[in-house]
Amino acid sequence: MARPAYRFLAYSLWDLVPIALGVAHLAFVLWLVLTFHDLSWWAIVPLALVYAVSLSWSINSISHNQIHNPYFTIAWMNRAFDLLLSVTIGFSQTLYRDIHNRHHRGNSDLPDANGKTVDPLSIYLRGKDGQPENPWSYTFLSFFRDDPKPFYEEMQRKRPSDARWVKVEIYVTVAAYVALAFYDWHAVLLLLPFWYLGQALSSLNGYYEHFGGNPDLPIAWGVSSYSVLYNLIWMNNGYHAEHHYRPKMHWTQVKAFHREIAEQQRAAGVKVIALSHGLGFLTAHHKR
Repeated sequence: MARPAYRFLAYSLWDLVPIALGVAHLAFVLWLVLTFHDLSWWAIVPLALVYAVSLSWSINSISHNQIHNPYFTIAWMNRAFDLLLSVTIGFSQTLYRDIHNRHHRGNSDLPDANGKTVDPLSIYLRGKDGQPENPWSYTFLSFFRDDPKPFYEEMQRKRPSDARWVKVEIYVTVAAYVALAFYDWHAVLLLLPFWYLGQALSSLNGYYEHFGGNPDLPIAWGVSSYSVLYNLIWMNNGYHAEHHYRPKMHWTQVKAFHREIAEQQRAAGVKVIALSHGLGFLTAHHKR
């Protein structure tokens, strides 16, 4: 007897939400380019800003949850969804998985005696005197500092099949945007700075997910936000201290986990901000 369709989902029927939103996000990007000349500038500018925010949203919700708990039980379906995400957000999801997993091995750690961190995304990597880097340099310069080459070379040695898939994701993504540029190069050119802005907003989000956290205490590695609207839209990304404490926990379970460990978190001084991480710069902060 055939298994029900939901058995294709590895964890929960709720994963249909990020899957559907991932498909809708790609459709939005394509629609924005294909209808560009039919839109007025009064529509194009706010839509381009929505496009930028949507990139950070997808990276930190849909893509993020796919990294930790791939949605499907069937390998090729996860590969296909990784490819869809790669085209949508403009970089290899498989390669990003390796970089993000390294982030979790270091958990925004402090530099060692040689000035190195395990976490390549650590907010302390370029800080001084044990303090985090300035949020604005981290936000707008991280994109230009990223060096995926060592991660790819390690992947080639350890997981050559993943390395081959990285090439597929990159080639298909480049081909997709070249094709869109042939259709309307004005649209692609205009969206390019907003694509960069989306990557910068993702870095801003990441900064405040750890600014004020304790790199030496696992339960306090991350900074949480319990804003209801934020967690609804971003699929519980606000529960970031909980996520770093238990990174393999499914996104639907972190709220209950928070209730279980709330007293421990308070005792450990886990930092909580009232706003979403992306708006963390609007919150008053105290140095660690």
